[in-house]
Amino acid sequence: MDYTFSKGMASLKPSVIREILKNSGNTIPLSAGNPAPDAFPVDDVRELAAKILADDPILALQYGVTEGYAPLIEELTKLAKERYGVGSGNDAVIVVSGAQQIMNLMSQVFINYGDTVITEEPAFIGALNCFRGFGAKLVGVPLEKDGMDTDILEEKLKTEKNARFIYTIPNFQNPGGITTSLEKRHKIYDIAKKYGVIILEDNPYGDLRVSGEDVPAIKSFDTDGIVVYSGSFSKIISPGIRVGFTVAPKEVIAKMTVAKQTQDVHTTMLSQLIVYNWLKDGKLAGHVEKIRAIYRRKLNLMCDMMDEYLLDYLDYHRPEGGLFVWAKLKDGINMLDFVRKASANGVSVVPGNAFLTDMSAPCDYIRLNFSTPSDEGIIEGIKLLAKTAQEMKGQ
Repeated sequence: MDYTFSKGMASLKPSVIREILKNSGNTIPLSAGNPAPDAFPVDDVRELAAKILADDPILALQYGVTEGYAPLIEELTKLAKERYGVGSGNDAVIVVSGAQQIMNLMSQVFINYGDTVITEEPAFIGALNCFRGFGAKLVGVPLEKDGMDTDILEEKLKTEKNARFIYTIPNFQNPGGITTSLEKRHKIYDIAKKYGVIILEDNPYGDLRVSGEDVPAIKSFDTDGIVVYSGSFSKIISPGIRVGFTVAPKEVIAKMTVAKQTQDVHTTMLSQLIVYNWLKDGKLAGHVEKIRAIYRRKLNLMCDMMDEYLLDYLDYHRPEGGLFVWAKLKDGINMLDFVRKASANGVSVVPGNAFLTDMSAPCDYIRLNFSTPSDEGIIEGIKLLAKTAQEMKGQ
C-alpha cells in the first residue's frame, strides 16, 4: 500500500542523534546528552516512590488533572518566582511530560502550516524537528558569542511573514554552549515586543552553571505577556520521569491545557508526586550543588584534554555550564568524513548540520558531550578524535 503522510511529517527524518546512539555500538559516546549516571538522586527517588505507593497508591495510579497535581503546581509557582524570578499575577503554570512536550504544545497552539518560527542557528534538534512536524518554516538567526545576532533577528522579523514565535535557549545553549548576555536578552525582548511576537524561552540547563554568574531569565522582565518559559527536571532529577513545567500567560496555558488533553491527558501522576515531595523536602539546592561539582569536573576535563590534543585541528568556546561543547574543525577537514572516521576509530560525535534549519547546508562544526561518558571515556575519546584528525591530515 502507498501511504500518504501529513505534509509536516512527510519530509521529517529521524533524529540524527538518536540514530547515532542507536548505531554507535562500542564507540565512546561523546554524541549523547544524557545526565551523568552519578548525578541521579537514586536513593531519594527510590525512597519517595516506595513511600508514595505505600501511603497513597490510588492517587499515584489514578488519572490526574491535565494542568498538573495542584500541590505540585503551587510548589512550582513558588520555585519559578523565588529561584528563577519568573511568573506574575497574569501567568499560570502547567506540568508537562518533559520540556519536549512544551515544543509540541507551542506548535499545536500557535503554528498553522507554513507559518514561520524564528530560531537560533544552530538550535536544539528536538525543537527543530517538532516545529518541522507542524509544517513550520524555520528561519535561523546566527549565534554570536553573547547570543543571537539581534540585528539579523530584527531583519528577519521585518521580512518574514507570519512569524509565530522566537525560540531561544539562553543558558548554555544546545548545541552552541553560548549564554546570552543580559543586554542581548533585553534586546530580544524589546524586538519581540516591537513586532508582536512571542518568545519561547527554553531553560533545561540553567541550574548546571559551573562558572560565572547567573543571568536573569527573559521571562523575569516580561511585563507584556509575550514570554513562555520552559523548565525541566530532566537534567536535575531524571529524564526518565518526564516532568517539566511551563510558566506562561493564563490565556496561553488555557490553550495548552486543551492541547495536552489531546496528547497524553496528563503527566504521569507517580512522577509528579515524586517531584512534588522531593521539592517539598528541600532537596533541590543541595542536589544542584552536587551535580554542579560533577559537571564542573567533567567539563573542565574535556576542555583541558581538547586544549592539549585538539587545538591544532579545531576551535571551540569553553562554556560556563550545560552539557555540550561546540567545536569548529580547522583547515578544511571535512566534517562528515571526520564524524564517520571518528566512529570507525571508536568515538562518536554529532555532526553540526543536524542542528541547522537547513541540514543540507555546509557545516564545519561538531557537538561533543561530556556528561554521558566516564572520565576515562572523555580522556580516551578526545585522544581518538585527535588520532582521527591526524589521520585525515596525513600526519
